[in-house]
Amino acid sequence: MKTKFIPQLTFTLCAAAVAGSVLAQQPRSGANLGAPDAPGPNGKEIKLLPGEPAMPAPGSWGYDARTGKFKSPDITPDAYGAHPVEGSLSYLDQNQYLKNTKVENFVPEVAGAGHSWQATLDWDGRRYLYDYETWMYNLFDITDPKNVKVVQKKTFKTKEGEHQFGPFNVKFNKKLNKMIAVQCYEISRYGLIWNKYTNPEQVENARKKPMLRGFRIYEVTSPQWTDWKLLSETALDESHSAQDPVQEGSGCQDVPVYNGDQYLFVAGAPDNSFANTEYKTYLHAGAQLVYDVSDPAKPKRLSMWWAPGSRVGEEEEYKKNPRAGNKTSWMGARMPLFIPKPVEQGGKYGYAAMGGFGFYVIDISDPKNMKQVAHIDMPVSVTGTEGDNIDVTKVESTGMVYYSGYPMSEDCFEPLKAIYSIDVRDPLRPKIANVLPTPTPPKDAPFTDFCQRRGSFGPKRSGYAAIQPGTPNQRYMPYSYYNAGLQIFDVKDPKNPVIAGYFVPKMIDAAKKTTDGQTLSIRALPNPVHSIFVEWDRNLVWVFSNHGIYTVSTELLGKPVFGMPPKK
Repeated sequence: MKTKFIPQLTFTLCAAAVAGSVLAQQPRSGANLGAPDAPGPNGKEIKLLPGEPAMPAPGSWGYDARTGKFKSPDITPDAYGAHPVEGSLSYLDQNQYLKNTKVENFVPEVAGAGHSWQATLDWDGRRYLYDYETWMYNLFDITDPKNVKVVQKKTFKTKEGEHQFGPFNVKFNKKLNKMIAVQCYEISRYGLIWNKYTNPEQVENARKKPMLRGFRIYEVTSPQWTDWKLLSETALDESHSAQDPVQEGSGCQDVPVYNGDQYLFVAGAPDNSFANTEYKTYLHAGAQLVYDVSDPAKPKRLSMWWAPGSRVGEEEEYKKNPRAGNKTSWMGARMPLFIPKPVEQGGKYGYAAMGGFGFYVIDISDPKNMKQVAHIDMPVSVTGTEGDNIDVTKVESTGMVYYSGYPMSEDCFEPLKAIYSIDVRDPLRPKIANVLPTPTPPKDAPFTDFCQRRGSFGPKRSGYAAIQPGTPNQRYMPYSYYNAGLQIFDVKDPKNPVIAGYFVPKMIDAAKKTTDGQTLSIRALPNPVHSIFVEWDRNLVWVFSNHGIYTVSTELLGKPVFGMPPKK
């Protein structure tokens, strides 16, 4: 049965982080600062700021019925909501598409309709899966992937100032003989500031928001987070303690990198000087930081690196970037360094995705002195997030890493986001080798281009290599791809990568009715598949959609393991 598409619903929760700028502290006034207005989604006006990209000219983008292909705009302003064009489906596609994949199970549980994080924990011979957002988490027993059991569900009432549940990494510390978890806390990326250029009072309120802007370290004493023992609290802002109600900076961004040993790597802005970023609703350009956590009760910052131009006072460097002043681009880190081999095991390099600042190779061999050794200015692709994820699971065997941003608009109303293959065999001279192929629909689909299917189309992430159990396959790379679901790339021949398999679930509108009949403005149509989590040791991919969790096996990775994996 076909479901009607309702373009009037508004989307207010996005999978992406929404960002900030150099001029954030300067008072601004006026709805559009004298900039021209432009037609936006559903015919609504978009108020453009000076320097903001103009709406693309009619006819310069859209679906071409003659070729069956969609041409993406060259550049766009931020314009949340639907942007249907001639050729877009008028309903939500209820079909499911599979190639070299099999659905083993489905759980109709959703932690975040448009975004969520995941982690696993092995405890007393059983495996547990966390699926969570900042306001809630769901804990599942996934020992038998075909019989998933809900262990705990917890929703947090937002306490004054602070998110309640942050992205975390949990590892066994052999030296301490304890399971240790590190959990990040960051200022909200949406809901606090609608437009920092026109609402200085919102900027001021965000800066004064009382909360821990940093990380907490716990001893894990059971799978249930509520049982964990707090060992320490650390603010990224060294001018304030974790106990100070108001701290500077962004806090700790996304999932921290921790190997259960001495060093902890996190991303974040440690103070308000890290402000050179364009995005209207975020104030900070994140840096990369490393801590000594050999004593989890007393973390010590060792060093920090940031992209040149990130800080107030570095405007001359910042202005060299073609994105400067566009009020649209995310600049700075969204995630910590991507590290293929831990420093404690002899690893020398980490790779940084720094949004509009580009791709960097960072020497981490001396954690007390992280230093930049190489940089690539990546192609401009405004709007959307231009540099967020780097897959490093193949670099040890192939010398290639895979760099990508992700879309933040619906109906392909932004430049097409690519996954770039970057050759780092000479880490001092990295170079873009090629791009991975763009997914295309199967022949039996009622559309010829995924841009017609509605919602967002483009890569999100390949999971989190630092926390996914087992040894990554050196040939196949699964990737979440929004309305194109799970896509599996074969990179055996780095010069000629191909798509070897996929699982594309049906499209569901996540808007729900409240008890008084009102529609909640949480439509997550742009993000039907927003995340994946790969169990390399069981050859399973967990696919997180806006309507539930799919457990997917694929012959490409090997025979799935239904039960606990063999101990090594």
